[in-house]
Amino acid sequence: MADSSFDIVSKLDRQEADNALNQAAKEIANRYDFKNTGAKIEWHGEDGIEITANADERALAILDVFKEKLIKRGISLKSLETGDPRQSGKEVKVNGTFSEGISSEQAKKVSKLIRDDGPKGVKVQIQGDELRVSSKKRDDLQAVIALVKGADLDFPVQFTNRR
Repeated sequence: MADSSFDIVSKLDRQEADNALNQAAKEIANRYDFKNTGAKIEWHGEDGIEITANADERALAILDVFKEKLIKRGISLKSLETGDPRQSGKEVKVNGTFSEGISSEQAKKVSKLIRDDGPKGVKVQIQGDELRVSSKKRDDLQAVIALVKGADLDFPVQFTNRR
């Protein structure tokens, strides 16, 4: 019998992120406290967002609205990195970016976690920005999934290609 396996990846569902941004923009346009303030949120490049408002507090409030929409859409806030509000003329701007992929340091950290705390007989291979986990027993793979989900990682993970 062939080994069972799955991949650990860190990907952003771009469509869900776009839907969350559109919902946040619609709520900002309709909320009384944002009326006639020039407050807006929009895509800035491929994986970035830009929040514009006339005060620091409003910019941070828009960011909170956006984060709330991301959570409702099932996107981990660990994938969104935002900077501090900065003055740009009369406006305040906050930039954020979505990160995807697992860096080599993060991959090494996860593979070490699985080797140290996971079941014996589980093999981990780093393949670019994802990890392939394989084992002869499916129960071991489920234990690895539970272990990785329970670990406090600083990036979001998904499990794909279960075989």
